[in-house]
Amino acid sequence: MKSSYIGAILIGLSSLVSFSLIAADSEAGKSKSVACSGCHGADGNSASGVWPILAGQHASYLAKQLRDFKSGERADPIMQGMVAALSKEDIQDIAAYFAGQKSKPVAFDQGLAAQGENIYRGGITEISVAACMGCHSPDASGNGPASYPSLKGQHSEYLVSQMKKFRDGTRANDSNSIMRAIAGRMSDREMMAVAAYISAIQ
Repeated sequence: MKSSYIGAILIGLSSLVSFSLIAADSEAGKSKSVACSGCHGADGNSASGVWPILAGQHASYLAKQLRDFKSGERADPIMQGMVAALSKEDIQDIAAYFAGQKSKPVAFDQGLAAQGENIYRGGITEISVAACMGCHSPDASGNGPASYPSLKGQHSEYLVSQMKKFRDGTRANDSNSIMRAIAGRMSDREMMAVAAYISAIQ
């Protein structure tokens, strides 16, 4: 009885893996992502700090953000228009495509980066700001299964803009309000410093 139960579980898991592999078609995602290239670049490396680098980001995180834009949980009029017609399959394919691309180095403020390292690795104890690496990992590569994004090599300008949005509540799709709680205690200068350090991790 026990072996039959285990066998059923293994078959179920293999089916899920097979479905995942079939559903996420990065080659299809490449053609479906053409509209994204205007802001994010053909390979996910945006030329402007206004728009995030998508190359090398966890597919699970990218897919979640696209779903959140589609549902309105993450508000952005441009992105909501872009994703309105995307199916679940389209979202998975596009996420898989960008996840498979390689990010390119970006510019950063070296002086600020040195200050930001302490925040990223140790937090800010006096205002109860936790170390960023607790969720985003010591090398800023994030945690795919938990949908915590990879931050390394991201544009500083974009990182600061998102922290400010979490701080003022205009972005509220963070799990358990974690980012809103952290950003709500940080100053602009602290945000700029930690963003510069993250950009420097390449």
